[in-house]
Amino acid sequence: MRGAALGVLIVVSAVLTACAGPYQYYEGTGLHDATAAEVAGGWENVEGTRVALRKDGTALLERLDGHDFDFEEGWRLSGTGTWQLVDDEGGQVVRLALTTRTRVERRLPVTAGTDPSAVEPPSTYSWSFYVDRDRHDGLVLFFMYGDPDIGNMYVMTREAGS
Repeated sequence: MRGAALGVLIVVSAVLTACAGPYQYYEGTGLHDATAAEVAGGWENVEGTRVALRKDGTALLERLDGHDFDFEEGWRLSGTGTWQLVDDEGGQVVRLALTTRTRVERRLPVTAGTDPSAVEPPSTYSWSFYVDRDRHDGLVLFFMYGDPDIGNMYVMTREAGS
């Protein structure tokens, strides 16, 4: 009887932790020393996304994908909005809000099983970028996307000349 109860406990524990991949409960980078002046400027990624974080707290976004599972919808948003650097317990985060959407594009290829015409992209949207430093002590902004068990990171680096 005791062996059966232990077996059930092991199976239940395995099922409950099966979805808890390395980034499932990501709590931040632990960075607390970045300044808003240091974060302000141009950011880009390899997919052609550009984000300008202006010193006055406004932002210009070009072709920014959704985070978490929204990434799988395949839309890319452009427009204007606001940003702020906040210091959470786990580290600093840039909160970026799209307030006026000016354009929607579709990322190709769209994730298998997703019908890009079935989902209307949001007219406003919010992102939370973790703030970290690279090996040269420069800032890097990133968020997680897709299945949290996989740990995909959408990385923004300083735009050349910014």
